[in-house]
Amino acid sequence: MGKRKPNGASSIYQGSDGSWHGRVTVGVKDDGKPDRRHVRGRTEAEVTKKVRQLERDRDQGTVRTAGQRYTIGSWLAHWVETIAAPSVRPTTLAGYRTAVYRHLIPGLGAHRIERLSPEHVEKLYAKLRRDGHAPGTVHHIHRTLRTALNVAVRRGHLNRNAASLAKAPRLDEHEIEPFTVEEAQRLLAVAATRRNGVRFALALALGLRKGEALGLKWRRIDLERGLLRTPKQLQRHRWEHGCGDPRACGAARHKREPCPKDCRRHQRACPPPCPPTCTRHASSCPDRHGGGLREVDVKSRAGRRGVGIPAPLIKALREHREAQKKEREKAADLWEEGDWVFTQENGRPIDPRADHDAWKALLKEAGMRDARLHDARHTAATMLLVLGVPVRAVMEIMGWSQMSMSTRYQHLTPQLIDGVAGQVAGLLWAPE
Repeated sequence: MGKRKPNGASSIYQGSDGSWHGRVTVGVKDDGKPDRRHVRGRTEAEVTKKVRQLERDRDQGTVRTAGQRYTIGSWLAHWVETIAAPSVRPTTLAGYRTAVYRHLIPGLGAHRIERLSPEHVEKLYAKLRRDGHAPGTVHHIHRTLRTALNVAVRRGHLNRNAASLAKAPRLDEHEIEPFTVEEAQRLLAVAATRRNGVRFALALALGLRKGEALGLKWRRIDLERGLLRTPKQLQRHRWEHGCGDPRACGAARHKREPCPKDCRRHQRACPPPCPPTCTRHASSCPDRHGGGLREVDVKSRAGRRGVGIPAPLIKALREHREAQKKEREKAADLWEEGDWVFTQENGRPIDPRADHDAWKALLKEAGMRDARLHDARHTAATMLLVLGVPVRAVMEIMGWSQMSMSTRYQHLTPQLIDGVAGQVAGLLWAPE
């Protein structure tokens, strides 16, 4: 008579259906009962191999958690709406949702989560590039998928993250060319003649981010002491449906057909048609909520900082405040008081899109090359490098949380290169 196996030991047997079966205890379920997994195969050797692998996974702690078996589509939808939505900023959530619903679910959603391979992911990236999507867009999709699957791994629904193993397309780093001192001076001269022009002077001199500058309020600026604080920023948020049927509410704005090959409507890649379950287009919902311009906290603790204001900027801000008082008197009852430093002619805050257009108009009027508004922040950081300001002080002024940010924002100018070359010459070669 054979010896009885201990409780919890793996077993391999041939069933009445002719197939071979194996059962392995990998842990305990939530209700306290043994979590015993089942495998099957045509031969005893095949099942034995599966049992041994399951035992190794159990011993290494990489067995998938018992319960719902997700597809990529169901997991991504669960992750973005249930896990990510309560914990990330609205702008971050909007980016996640675009990547999930517009690209990842249509491209990979039918795969079982544990059967997704790096090759499946790389084929999607290649297709997105063929369809005209920029490398930066594909990298955002890649980071979103990797983040979502990392959560699945930590929660035991997945043993490995296929997105971490997949190779995303090469992302060419945008070459940053900060403005020279002469270019910055020309921009400042033209900005001084424009309405709200001091807003761009703050970007060039102090490196304020767009949201920080547009979110400034007069009560956070002390012109007597020459100090401003940046605890808040202004952002445009997407509207959310407040109706009972978001899909039907936005039906009139659903995109049903792909764009023609010679489409000139979209400057970048044309968006795909809306999926059958599309719940976007909330801007037309009569019960919409949560969108529009909103004042929110800055992103990090380092962003909540006090910045000294140079004397010429103090003078410019005083003149700007006087000009705003005249606009308030002219607008009378139409003025909407919000204490904003930079406003429309009715007192409302400036939309980031209008701010972008104003920057482009400023560059054109000054006869300058095309540049991003964020390049003004690079210019401010580089000027501090030219002046020899200590890195710790630069971090405080720019609102950086890590010293490594200096390598991204500070650039060697020709003057600095020439200066270093002169110092080396003076050190190694004695003057004649």
